[in-house]
This record gives sequence, C-alpha cells and structure tokens, in this order.
Amino acid sequence: MTLIALEEHLIPADLVDQVWPNRAAPEALRTALMDIGEQRLRVMDETGIDMQVLSPAAPAAQGVPAEQSVTLARALNDRVADAMAAHPDRFQGLASLPTPDPAAAAVEAKRAVSELGMCGVVINGHTGGRFLDGPEYDELLGTIEDLGVPIYLHPTYPPPEVAEIYFGGLDPAAAQGLSTAAWGWHVETGLHVLRLAVSGVFDRHPGLQVVVGHMGENLPFSLMRADAVLGGGRPGARSIAEIVRAHVHLTISGYPTVPPLVCALSVFGADRILFSVDYPFGDTQVHARFLAEAPISPTDREKIGHLNAKALFKL
Repeated sequence: MTLIALEEHLIPADLVDQVWPNRAAPEALRTALMDIGEQRLRVMDETGIDMQVLSPAAPAAQGVPAEQSVTLARALNDRVADAMAAHPDRFQGLASLPTPDPAAAAVEAKRAVSELGMCGVVINGHTGGRFLDGPEYDELLGTIEDLGVPIYLHPTYPPPEVAEIYFGGLDPAAAQGLSTAAWGWHVETGLHVLRLAVSGVFDRHPGLQVVVGHMGENLPFSLMRADAVLGGGRPGARSIAEIVRAHVHLTISGYPTVPPLVCALSVFGADRILFSVDYPFGDTQVHARFLAEAPISPTDREKIGHLNAKALFKL
C-alpha cells in the first residue's frame, strides 16, 4: 500500500532557536525534528511511508514579530526546498507563511509555490489571537486560492490570556496537556474552521480548500450540532455543514483508533480523509499499521493512503 504522510514536521538545525525558543523537549525528539536525511528516511523505509510532506513545527514563522517573521519564513521554506531537491521522490513541502505581515505572507506563498515547487501552505492557527476570517487576511486567502493549493490548518499554542483562563490553577503538566494535544489544540482548530464558514470566507473564496489533522479536530462529531444551532436550514443558502464538507479535508494524525475513523467516514466520506502521522510526535509504525488493519474497504484504504493526497496536492 502506498502511503503519503501529510503532517510531518521538521526544524532545520540552524533555525531551532528561532522556531522553538526555550521549548523544552526530549533530546530524541529534537534530534528527529532536525534530521532531514538518513534517520528520517530509514524510519520511512521501515514503516512503508513513500512520501512525507514536510512542514516546520508550530508556531514556526508565526510566533515572532512581523519583521523577523518574513526572514524566518523564507529561510524555513528554503530549507524545506533543499530537502525536496535532495530527495524529490520522498519529500514534498508545505510553505511556512509570515502571517504577522499578511501582505508579505501573500508574496511568500507565491514564491514558495511558484518558484520552490511546494504543494500547499501551512498556517498554524491564530496569529497573536487573530484568525483567518479577519479582513486583513482576505488578500492572502485569495492568493492561495489563485495558486490552486490547499491550506493545512495546523494547531498552535493558545494566547497567554486564554491559557490562564481555561487552564490556570492546574498542575503545570496537566495544564500543558489540556491546552495542547489532549484537548485545546483540537477544539480551537475546529472553531477556526467554523469561523471561516460562518463569516463567509468560503463564499468569497469558493476554490479554497483546507486540510485539518487529528481526525477532523472534533468536527466530525460536532458538525451537525453546530449546523443546527447556526442555522443549517437557511433558505437559499448553503448550510454550515454543506460549506464545511465542501471545503474541508481531514487527516488521521494522532487518532489511530477505529471509532473516530468510523465517525469521520460517516460525516465526511472516504474522499475527504487522508493519511498522516504527525512525525516525529506521532508513531509512524502505529499509524501505518492502523490504516492497514482498519475495518474499511480496500478502495477506501487506497484513497486515504495516497489517492486523495495525490489529487488534492497535485503530487
């Protein structure tokens, strides 16, 4: 079975201090993030991953001041392009964007896709508390739509004031977990998608396609509830559920268990689900084995494993 993994992370060794300042992480994780060669390729070979679509770990170029963000985004994209050139049959890339400067982000999106050959862009959640439905991002979204590539909408860390209100007073380890991978990342990214739907972003940009990870960031389970509350039966207009299912795709990253997959299949369908590991944060062997053994049809397995990715990202 061919496998294309779409949410696979790196941090170039010379840019670690800019991308992850003061970020505590096990040494093995940092080493895996910095390796874009022998170790990464060995893991891919051992677990049957044919291609990784690379993107820097969040927040990448979005967590620094605007003037630094532009320089950092270009440097990150150049490093990813180097990896693509060194192993063109194994690596592709998602462009990092300097979203603190929306106009510069549009310029960098054009450069990364048109000149460096990247197959999409990655946007790591909010930028300083600003979501993509803000008017300052409309030009950027139009540029991405014109380029004909999808956005991978990836989680990021909550603003300090949000973290304090929702996760303050807890044991630090519990607060860190709940604010990120255990809960907070997923509900915030699902909220981000719903903001795009209710604010008219997808109506203004009918060609825009968005990918979210983690089996849909809680959207499969909650979409019909949101649709009912937000006016799913509006005469003459698409319902919220129709908008989301027309513009959003999801990957299985971090959710290698059957019940969430069954829910995602029933709500979004196999044509909108893609394979991902979230390497090196996710276990490549676990994710590959999960898809191989999941109780789905061979046709759906091939769609999720690689066919949907090839079509959406034009691989």
